Amino acid sequence: MGRTKTENIPADVYIQFVRALSDNAYMLVVGGVCYWILGLMIYLRTQDPLYLGFAFLLLSVSLWRYFSIRSFLRGGGTIPTVEKAEAWERSYIFKGSAQGLALGSLCFVSIYLRPDDFAELASVSLALTTLLTVVGRSYGSRRMVQIFSVTLIGPAALALFLRLDLPDFVLGLMIIPTTIVTISSADHVRNVLFSAVIGHRQAKELAQRFDRALNTMSHGLVMLDADGKVVVANAEAAHLMSLKSAEAMLGRSIHGLLMRGVAGGMLAPKDCRYIEVQLTRALREGRDRKVLVSLANGQHYEFSAREGSQELGVITFEDVTARVEAEEKIRFMARYDNLTGLPNRAYFHELVGEAMASGDQDRLCGLAVLDLDDFKSVNDTLGHPVGDGLIYAVAERLAAIAGPGITVSRFGGDEFMVFFDRVEDESHLSTLLDEIFADLQGEVDVAGHGLRIQASGGAVLSKVKDTDADAMIVKADLALYKAKELGKNSWRLFEAAMDAAFRNRQVMKADLRSAVQAKELRVVYQPIVSVSTMRIANCEALCRWDHPDLGPISPSVFIPLAEEMGIISEISTFVLQAACAECAKWPAQTSVSINLSAKDFRNRDVVQKVRDALAASGLAPHRLEIEVTETALLDDKSLTRELIEEMKTLGVRIALDDFGTGYSSLSYLHKLPLDKIKIDRSFLVDLNQNRQSLDLLKGIVGLSRTLGLSVTIEGVETFEQLKTLVHLVKPDFVQGFLFGAALSASGIETMSSVTWPFAAELHIAGKRTAS
Repeated sequence: MGRTKTENIPADVYIQFVRALSDNAYMLVVGGVCYWILGLMIYLRTQDPLYLGFAFLLLSVSLWRYFSIRSFLRGGGTIPTVEKAEAWERSYIFKGSAQGLALGSLCFVSIYLRPDDFAELASVSLALTTLLTVVGRSYGSRRMVQIFSVTLIGPAALALFLRLDLPDFVLGLMIIPTTIVTISSADHVRNVLFSAVIGHRQAKELAQRFDRALNTMSHGLVMLDADGKVVVANAEAAHLMSLKSAEAMLGRSIHGLLMRGVAGGMLAPKDCRYIEVQLTRALREGRDRKVLVSLANGQHYEFSAREGSQELGVITFEDVTARVEAEEKIRFMARYDNLTGLPNRAYFHELVGEAMASGDQDRLCGLAVLDLDDFKSVNDTLGHPVGDGLIYAVAERLAAIAGPGITVSRFGGDEFMVFFDRVEDESHLSTLLDEIFADLQGEVDVAGHGLRIQASGGAVLSKVKDTDADAMIVKADLALYKAKELGKNSWRLFEAAMDAAFRNRQVMKADLRSAVQAKELRVVYQPIVSVSTMRIANCEALCRWDHPDLGPISPSVFIPLAEEMGIISEISTFVLQAACAECAKWPAQTSVSINLSAKDFRNRDVVQKVRDALAASGLAPHRLEIEVTETALLDDKSLTRELIEEMKTLGVRIALDDFGTGYSSLSYLHKLPLDKIKIDRSFLVDLNQNRQSLDLLKGIVGLSRTLGLSVTIEGVETFEQLKTLVHLVKPDFVQGFLFGAALSASGIETMSSVTWPFAAELHIAGKRTAS
């Protein structure tokens, strides 16, 4: 095995082969003794001292090789590198070649130089015997086998050739192939061993990889033989079964493993039997099957069984506690409200549907919807966390009534649903709801805020077979709307008239939308009279809707509808454009006032709409007055102020409408760029009977004048009110039914230069008062 060969095999395998040359060194001593005995016998037979010399030479060479190997073994017998292996191989070849040459020389002498029949037979026998052993001893070194064979057989063949006898010559030729056979046999042995070593290594590496993969799995795994006994198990399986090692599981059955769980109190006997049956059936039928098991300590294991190859079955199992808990959490989140823990809308539907589908279909059931009154103001003034706290407090009180036959749900926002699976009659439902409302009453402390719970409710009672959950919810909502209309803090039971009203309302919404899109609304104008001239100085644009079937619809009906539908801004735009276009035709001293809704001031486009209306009509900006309600200021003060200031840059005037109806009106007088305030009609109710009302009006007018604001008083209906206002309060403008109903645009144009007939009488009254 030369350098070329060592480059073709792994270094460690080559080193092992060279190391194998040192095995069975004692055979060299046995061989040496045999050489010495036969050499001595030849000497005694021939009395030729040359053979005696060969006897001692062969013994000496054998001992030399033996002690050389012994020295190597005493040094540890290790070969750390390929270079050391090559050096040891060269030394081995040199000594072995010396022994082979000595034996070959003995054959040459006995055959050709000192012929003797016994000597020839003995030397050839030694040579052939030694040649046979070289395959087993020296296969690790191909060069050793080659050199040894040549040095041993070569001299014998040469001696036969030199006899110059045909039979001897042929015999010499015949022994040469022995060398080839020996070398070939050694190569075969070496190749077989090489393959075995590589195969062993690969098998070992594969086993290590398999063992590593098996024991690093997150799953426990066991393999069962045809008898159902464990033949392979991994460390995780041993851990999950509370065993010290995987080896402790070998030979156990499925039943034995599961009984460990029963003995440890982790598994109930019935669960043990169920798991065993399922896994055994899966293995027997060759089908995959999974079994989820919940243990007594709260853990969850999933067992999987499948049939393997060669009659082996595989069972895997893992701790799926985290997955099961996550799935349960997801399921809970999908079914229950995150804040209150009550069933959510979807799960409530599911529960009610299941309840109504079972049981007596002729029984009565009830459903109630509860909505917190003025909940938006809690969020707006105290913040959403406090609002959430209030909802949680209400949910706690409602959850206390939940139980068999009663399902409570948070439907969303501040709305709750209660389903009564079995109700005796209307009186029974009323009693139940009265108790619920009584339990809700009272104050709760939320983050240091004392909040009073107040709710409105709507309920419906129906036979199970005549309805479903969705229909009941719609009817309960209609009853809720009615309860809110009637003053809140109460509940109402659904009546058929509510459904009709609801349908009419929906029809009216559709008709209103069509009317707005087709611009079928009209604008009328209520005069605003100057106190100093008793002429129309301004007029307020008002929207009217004449329904083709129902006739005139009051603004108090269709304006809230428009706000609810989200089309109020479209109406405002229509009125703005129409009023500007008409005012441009009136005398220059007459202006127009337009009331914009709170929603108009939530969109920055409102300024552009005013700009476009002025540009399209050609109306001078100072003749347009925009009325702002306090509701718009409450929604978003900063945005409303910004938009008002942008309108002021256009040159339009700004009036604060319905002054005095809000708790914070006075704060706006010096914070907003106002030109006028319009005092609400509520101040005139007892003007002539209550001195305080008169003083309050006089104070507001005086304060406004100090701030540079003009004043309009709305709701003037009697001449007595007008006299009091003109002589004692002295506002700039008055407005009300005393001056007639709202006029068309042409009517305003006609009346704009007319002095109201009250002027002369007010002048006379003024003189009498002065005298």
